[in-house]
Amino acid sequence: MKQKIVFSEVQCTKHINAVEDAIYVLGGKWKLRIIIALFSGQTRFNELQRTIKGISARVLSNELKQLELNRLLKRVVKADQTPVVVEYVYTDYALTLKDVVNALADWGQKHKKKLRQTDKTDKTS
Repeated sequence: MKQKIVFSEVQCTKHINAVEDAIYVLGGKWKLRIIIALFSGQTRFNELQRTIKGISARVLSNELKQLELNRLLKRVVKADQTPVVVEYVYTDYALTLKDVVNALADWGQKHKKKLRQTDKTDKTS
């Protein structure tokens, strides 16, 4: 069975390179979860750690630093408060990921539903 070609060879190369760049910044188990938590209003370190089940403080700290380096979040120190409060807020640039997050979430829900339907079909066969 011959499949329809979706991307030309040039488009394929461009897409692979672009996706590799995106995965370099967003890849791994935690980064998108952190961004989603920030989008939902979680701003303080402990709030993020409670929201993102299973992430250690050390890993969260490292991931926050990497996201800050990539300008997806900003670390805000409120020194005028006692004790000093540190908050993490998403940047305007991070908002460019909103459609990506929505598309991934939509695909994930559809995929899970499809697998469940396939499982039911397999069990009744």
